Amino acid sequence: ELRKSLHDKKLVRMGINTALAIGLHNFPEGLATFVAALNDPKVGAVLAVAIGIHNIPEGLCVALPIYYATGNRKKAFLWACLSGASEPLAALLGWAVLANSFSDDLYAVLFGFVGGMMVIISVKELLPTAHRYDPEDTVITYSFIVGMFIMALSLVLFVF
Repeated sequence: ELRKSLHDKKLVRMGINTALAIGLHNFPEGLATFVAALNDPKVGAVLAVAIGIHNIPEGLCVALPIYYATGNRKKAFLWACLSGASEPLAALLGWAVLANSFSDDLYAVLFGFVGGMMVIISVKELLPTAHRYDPEDTVITYSFIVGMFIMALSLVLFVF
């Protein structure tokens, strides 16, 4: 029972850490979507759809560990929603604060910073946890490849 309790605490911690990282990760996405829509509404709309598609697995990465640890769907859903809600809120806040200082360097710093955070979360938290649930790797590698394919496809579709 103690072992399960520690495992559950780790899952909740991972879910909350992922929610926080995704919340920060959503800041430049929301800002980029907003700026793209200002410049060209079609590009902004396509970017919003692409980001929306990739927000689905992000929400799952937040909700699933919390749900498995607590059995509470509402709590899992709430954390997933909170991490996603940061995107439009942070975009508006970011635009208000950074409106006079948009630059390529600022975008590079923001995207690099949050991209690095998401890579660390994926490598140190998500993939090792997935392997604990699938130690024989019957679905993880395939799921990983399909996830990359979906993201690549959305990027290709975005170009056209």
